Amino acid sequence: MDHTAKCRTPYRHMPYRLAEQLEWNLGDPDDPGTLFSHARSLALDEREEFPAALCAVLDQFGLYEFYIPTAHGGRLADYEQLVQLVRTVARRDLTVAIAHGKTYLGAVCVWVDGSAEQRRRLGAAIASRLPVCLALTESAHGSDLLAGDVVAEPAADEAAGHLVSGEKWLINNATRGSLLSVLCRTDPAGGPRGHSVLLVDKRDLPAGTYRHLDKVRTHGIRGADISGIAFDRAPVPAGAVVGEVGHGLETVLKSLQLTRTMCAALSLGAADHALALGLDFAAQRRLYGRSLIDLPQARRTLAESAADVLAGEALALVAARTVQTAPAELSVVAAVTKYLVPTRTEAVITALTGLLGARAFLKDVHAGGRFQKVDRDHRIVGLFDGNTLVNLNSLISQFSTLVRAHRRGTGDVAGAAAAFRLTAPLPPVALERLSLLARHGSGVPAALPGCLALLRDAAARNPAVEPALRAAERLPAVMDEVHAEMAGLLDARTEVPPAAFETARRFTLCFAAVACVGLWTHSHLDAEAGATGPLWRDALWLRAALARLLTALGLPDAADPEALDGVLDAARALHAERRLVSLLPLALRPATPVQDGPDRPGVRAHAHAAGGAS
Repeated sequence: MDHTAKCRTPYRHMPYRLAEQLEWNLGDPDDPGTLFSHARSLALDEREEFPAALCAVLDQFGLYEFYIPTAHGGRLADYEQLVQLVRTVARRDLTVAIAHGKTYLGAVCVWVDGSAEQRRRLGAAIASRLPVCLALTESAHGSDLLAGDVVAEPAADEAAGHLVSGEKWLINNATRGSLLSVLCRTDPAGGPRGHSVLLVDKRDLPAGTYRHLDKVRTHGIRGADISGIAFDRAPVPAGAVVGEVGHGLETVLKSLQLTRTMCAALSLGAADHALALGLDFAAQRRLYGRSLIDLPQARRTLAESAADVLAGEALALVAARTVQTAPAELSVVAAVTKYLVPTRTEAVITALTGLLGARAFLKDVHAGGRFQKVDRDHRIVGLFDGNTLVNLNSLISQFSTLVRAHRRGTGDVAGAAAAFRLTAPLPPVALERLSLLARHGSGVPAALPGCLALLRDAAARNPAVEPALRAAERLPAVMDEVHAEMAGLLDARTEVPPAAFETARRFTLCFAAVACVGLWTHSHLDAEAGATGPLWRDALWLRAALARLLTALGLPDAADPEALDGVLDAARALHAERRLVSLLPLALRPATPVQDGPDRPGVRAHAHAAGGAS
């Protein structure tokens, strides 16, 4: 039986289509005459200049509308779509993606816990293109949010609100942002119920009650507005408190689940850019009378890099969809994704650095020096919204829940299955279901037995899938082992032992492997008929991804050179066709040229043509 005949028309209304249109409308980045070109990004970086004109291009196409949920006047109805849009911008220039996307980060606390009036007003402000930022960190306390010294004292007339004093530092868009979501201490004693989020509008503050701190010169994202703000008894109205007084930490932690998921888009964009540069270099460079890409060591580096990028993309797709299919479990999914995707992307960039050699560090030698910029820019992504240790610690704090769920086999398996099936429509956003802890575990690992059954069925129909099945069948044992390690660490009564971080790391690899199995088993029939069909057929990308993840877990004999060779060949073909090396059939150039000018359709018109935001 031809199982592809059962498929729906693959990807007709998939979220990546809007990102593809954005890519086309931004023009050819290799043409120096294009406004949003690689040449312009490099020049701005060299001058450490804020990319105002490039952000304005994104505004022209209405990208800011996708930072506002549809319920509050915007177009954000599909978080997978937002990931694809941010990834598209990050692929061109991480600095621009971070500078522009900061508005989404700054607004999330209000979307999660704000009043109807706050949401309405903030939606209108963003729609008028006002930038927003999130002010969490302080110079003396870093990621320790409970230690914050910025205070919001009740005004003499309590109806008048609060007086805010103190400094927030290393804040993206602190100077350029008009509105700030500020985490303040509202109880002198501090503690988990001693902090609140205030939505501060600088336009309403009296002169002399605040000042901007100097821009901080950074190694990467040099042009971004990384600065700070100091308040001196700045009067903020009572209506500025987001949620309940004293619930600020909970609001922030729930909001970070969304932004951590979105950080994967930044890493994927950087990985796309770096891999494309590596493929170009290896194809052009000749050694010993042969192209570098035909030499065994170079092939292995590129193949492993491509497999790691696809594995990261698979995890990010599942995570983005989980925002809507299983929001109560996002505390686990977001921590896994925010730890693993930036970490594995850094490893990809490091491996490709070895391939390019000195050219990875030099300017104006290979591709204008774009590789060294991607390398520098991406290093900061791992620090955003909680660094790697913070995200691992978030998982450690849920070990007892995860162990209990593993023993019982609980978790939202139906929600995980909906996240795995890329052509399935997503349910409406329900941010009120976000939870600090995944009380019943995670549906992704709980879905493994069902996914293995589907993979066995696929292997029975197609023997070429059997290597993927053999690799996947190793997962239950290693999952049991990791959860046994978790159980053995539950009795720790003092500081978190170092072994717990290693166990949490291993859990993220297991989680990603299951996500890959789930994505392939639930989506391959729809995907095999598309332009990226060679990656999906015979479970090729799944074999390569599992080989890389199982190897990282330390399992013996996990390598699959045949699958890696196949993935590299498919990646080279996609790259030559000017398609993204991706699980999705995204074309980087339109079949016919996109017309320039003020009347070209842009994102808004395409969103309407595609049926709204999805």
